[in-house]
Amino acid sequence: MVNKRQTVNKIQSIEPNIADLANGWLKSYGVDYKLEQEALNASVDKALKDYESKQGGKGGNRPDAKLILQNKYGEFYPILIEYKGYKDKLEKLNSDGQVDIHNADGTLNFKHIKDYAVNGAVHYAHAILHYTDYQHVIAIGMTGHKDAQNKIQHQIGVYYVSKTNLGVGQKVGEFDDFSFLADSHFDAFIEQVKNLSLSAEQLEKIKAQREREIDISLVRLNNDIYRDEKGLGENERVYLVAATIIATLGVEGKVKPLETDELSSSFEKGNTDGDIILRKINAFLEARHVPSEKKELITRTLANTLLSENINKAKDGESQLKRVFTKIVDDLGIYYKIGLTTDFTGKLFNEMYGWLGFTQDKLNDVVLTPSYVSTLLAKLARVNKDSYVWDFATGSAGLLVAAMNEMLIDAKNNIQSPEELRQKQAHIKANQLLGLEVLTNVYMLAVLNMILMGDGSSNLLNLDSLTFKGKYGFGRTEDKFPADAFVLNPPYSQAGNGMVFVEKALNMMEKGYAALIIQGSAGSGKAKEFNTRILEKHTLLASIKMPIDIFVGKSSVQTYIYVLKAGEAHHADNTVKFIDFSHDGYTRTARKKATNNLKDTDNAKERYQEVVDLVRFGEKKLRFFSKKEYFEGTVDPKNGCDWNQSAPIDSKPTLADFKKTVSDYLAWEISTLLKQGGDSELGK
Repeated sequence: MVNKRQTVNKIQSIEPNIADLANGWLKSYGVDYKLEQEALNASVDKALKDYESKQGGKGGNRPDAKLILQNKYGEFYPILIEYKGYKDKLEKLNSDGQVDIHNADGTLNFKHIKDYAVNGAVHYAHAILHYTDYQHVIAIGMTGHKDAQNKIQHQIGVYYVSKTNLGVGQKVGEFDDFSFLADSHFDAFIEQVKNLSLSAEQLEKIKAQREREIDISLVRLNNDIYRDEKGLGENERVYLVAATIIATLGVEGKVKPLETDELSSSFEKGNTDGDIILRKINAFLEARHVPSEKKELITRTLANTLLSENINKAKDGESQLKRVFTKIVDDLGIYYKIGLTTDFTGKLFNEMYGWLGFTQDKLNDVVLTPSYVSTLLAKLARVNKDSYVWDFATGSAGLLVAAMNEMLIDAKNNIQSPEELRQKQAHIKANQLLGLEVLTNVYMLAVLNMILMGDGSSNLLNLDSLTFKGKYGFGRTEDKFPADAFVLNPPYSQAGNGMVFVEKALNMMEKGYAALIIQGSAGSGKAKEFNTRILEKHTLLASIKMPIDIFVGKSSVQTYIYVLKAGEAHHADNTVKFIDFSHDGYTRTARKKATNNLKDTDNAKERYQEVVDLVRFGEKKLRFFSKKEYFEGTVDPKNGCDWNQSAPIDSKPTLADFKKTVSDYLAWEISTLLKQGGDSELGK
C-alpha cells in the first residue's frame, strides 16, 4: 500500500515551467523586465534589500521578475511578480478577504509570504511603499500545476497595493496572461485599477487593523530604544521620532526623503548625522511654506538633541543617531508613508509617556483622548466644512485631527467641483484650525501629527492658553481667529479641573458650540465658581456620563462630556439632556500583549451616533438607550454643582407593581403548601 504522505512528497514544483511561460509572455510584449538577481533601479533595489525578508531578518527580498511601467500621464508603476509551482499556492486570504501576511499580533507571517505567490508579491510591494517615493504598486502572483495530460494549468492573481487602500491590496480582476502589461493595454489596465474602490466599512476595518499594527510597532520601537540606547531621555526620544519622520517624508518634486545610507556617521563639523537630518528638516519646512518663526522654533527645538556630541559620536563605524534613525524608519515608515488618517502621534505620545514615572495626578494630565472619543467631541461641537475650530490644550492635536477629518468629509460630501473642493481642503488646513500647547515636547508632537495629516499645523501655537489673545499666529498676529467650535480635554490639575480653559475660550466666542471631556467632579462642586460664571453668558445643552474605563491603563477617573452653546445665557427653564453613557458598547482591556484592547461588543458605533443625535434632536432619537439612561431636566444656573444628574427614580408603586407582588406571594404560598404536603407523605 502506498503511503499518502509519500505520494504528496513526490509532487514536484513546476516553478521553472511557470517562470518560463510567464517570462516568455513578457519578452513577447517587448517590456524591459528584470529577473531575480538583476538590478531594476537604485531605490527599488535598496527597498527590497532593507525590508524584512520572507525568511525574517533583512534582505533576501528577490521577486522572480520586476519592472516599472509608465502610463500615458507619466505616472510610474513598479510591478513585482512572484512565481510558485504548486496547485493551490496562488494566495492565502484572511477572514476579511485580504491577502494574509500578518499574524494576530501584527508581526509578519513569513510562512504565508514564503508559500503563496500573491502573498509574497504583496510583501515586496510593502517594501516599495515603505522605503521609496512610489505610492502605487502592482503585485502579481502566478502558480500552476500539470494536469493528468501533463499540460500546465496556471493561475494568476493581480493586486493593487497603494496609499489609497492603506497598503492592504485590492484584487484588480481575473487574467489569463500578462498581456495587460503590454504597451497597447497598460493604460486601460491602469484605468481599471483607478476605478477600484473600498467601501466605508472596508476602509474602517483596514484602518482598525493598521492601528493595531501601529500600537504593536510603537511598543516594540520603544522597548528597543529603552533597552539598547543608553543616555536618551524621554524628551530626546520624542524629538528623535519627530525629526526622523519629518526628514523622511519628502515633498513631491521639491524635497527628496532622507535615506539611511545618506547618514555617514561622520565626525566632520557641519556634516554629522545630526547636521544632515537638520538640513533635510529645514528643506522640508521651507518647501511646505512654514512661516519662518515657526520653522525656527521647530528646528531650534530639534537641534538641541540632533546636534549633541554623544548622539553623533561613531562607535564601531556607526553613530547612535543613525542607529535610532534606522530603527524608527524600519518600524514605523510604512504607517506614516501610507497616509493613515489617525492620531498617529497620539498613539506615539501615549506609548512613550508610559515609560515615565508620573504620579497619578500628573499622569491624568498627559493622557490623550482616544480617537473615537475625539470624533464624538467634534460631532457634538457640530463641526462642519465651514467651522473654525480651536483647542486650548491640544496635546498631540488628536482633537484637531478628528475635527479636521469631519470638516474634510463634510466638504467632500457637499462640494461637487474638484477645483473648489481642493481649495476648500487647503483653506480648512491653513485657516480653520487653531491649537495651543504650552509644553514644548508635546507641541512638537502636535506639529508632527498635523504635518502627517496633510499639514494643518499652520496655527499650532506653543503658548499658554490663559494668556492667549485669540489671534492667529505666525505672520497673522493681528487677525482674530473667528472660532465657532471648541473641543477640549483639559489638564485636570488646572483651576476648576480645567474649566478655567472653558470659560476663557467661550468668552472669546461670539457664537457656536463647545464639547469637552473633563473629570466629573468639575460638574459636582470642584468648578462651582467657573460653572456659574460660564452659565451667565453661555448655555449648557447636555451632560454625558462616560464609561469609567475610557482611559483604561492610563487613568481611572470618572469623566463627563459637557456640551455648551456659546453666546446665550443659561436660563433656569432651559432643557438639559442628561445621558448615562457608562455602557458605550465597547469592551476594554489593558493587557500589554493583547492584539486588540478595544472591541465593539454591543453596537458601539451606533451608540456613539445615537448620543450625537440625542443631544441635537432629543428623545425621538432613542433606540439603544432607555429612559433610565436618558432624561431631560434642568440645572440651576446659580448652583454650579448640579451638572451631573441621573434619571429620577419613581418610587410610587403602580397597579402592575401591586399585581406582581400579589402574584409572587400567591406563588410562594402555593409552593409552600405543596412542599408541606410532600413532606407529610414522606413522613408516613
